[in-house]
Amino acid sequence: MALIALAADKGSPGVTTAAVALAAVWPRRVLLAETDPAGGDLVYRSAAAHGGPLNPNVGMLSIAATARRGLVPDQLWDHVQPLSGGLEVLVGLGIAEQAAGLAGLWPTLGHAFASLADSPNAPADVIADCGRISGDTPAVELFPHASLVLLISRTEPEAIARVRDRAAALSTKLHGGPRGAASLATPVVGVVLVADPNTAGKVSGQVNDMLVHAQTGARVVGTIADDPAGADQLAGRRRGRLDKSLLIRSARKVTADLYQQYGAAWAVSAQAQQAHQAQQAHQGQQAPQGQQAHQAQQAYQGQHAPQNHQPHQPQPQPHQPHKGQTNGQAGAGR
Repeated sequence: MALIALAADKGSPGVTTAAVALAAVWPRRVLLAETDPAGGDLVYRSAAAHGGPLNPNVGMLSIAATARRGLVPDQLWDHVQPLSGGLEVLVGLGIAEQAAGLAGLWPTLGHAFASLADSPNAPADVIADCGRISGDTPAVELFPHASLVLLISRTEPEAIARVRDRAAALSTKLHGGPRGAASLATPVVGVVLVADPNTAGKVSGQVNDMLVHAQTGARVVGTIADDPAGADQLAGRRRGRLDKSLLIRSARKVTADLYQQYGAAWAVSAQAQQAHQAQQAHQGQQAPQGQQAHQAQQAYQGQHAPQNHQPHQPQPQPHQPHKGQTNGQAGAGR
């Protein structure tokens, strides 16, 4: 299983830009979920595959009613919309007040996101854009189900100090206390820096040393290029070869490194989870959530024929201009 949760401590370091860029070049089929309780951005800034706007009522908002009756991972696809270029998106809430409809459902969503990779019909990893997590945001309830939590940060001193403190707090919350940087505790807490490509290597080394010295349990897992032009291309505000941008090139390296470091562990974790669930079923001791999911699975299979979803192509594909928009639109920075 692989649920990758992206978040920031404060400000707007570019979580949505990073999430869209990573999803656009992810080496497996991927679902991009806008899970920021404050609301999503893509519905306002991205075009749907049919050339028109995305439907704001289909996504996190529409999934709330379904999840209250139990949520089978494959049901997520009923609430997904493809962007122009092929990226599959679970559109976020329109305004923060709508998050009340998801109260109590965040763990259910986290379980469904994490289990989607093991779907027998349409498996996919999930990249969740959780926005800012300072305060009591309910999106943190997704984290125990994640394989990896990535904190996005810029490189100003105050930003680095905040990501250090946030990483330590998350390690305490998720693992019961800070762990060494080499720990394979799940979820792994990593930091992705949005940095000037000319100094990214030096800065990432310095920040990583600081994280280790402070015993945060986190480490730097990669850098995304601070590339305003590439971000504009990704958001459809500027023409150009998106696949040649510094933003996308750096995102490719981050995804390749993540899979090299953690891909095997994710596969082992998924196999262990499946074996555990099979044992529970055999002993007749399934947890309530598992029973609820099983009932939902039966109802779902009775109402839906198997869907033949086509895998998402990992290369970012600029969309064709329409109604005054430029090509290359896949998402927008925040």
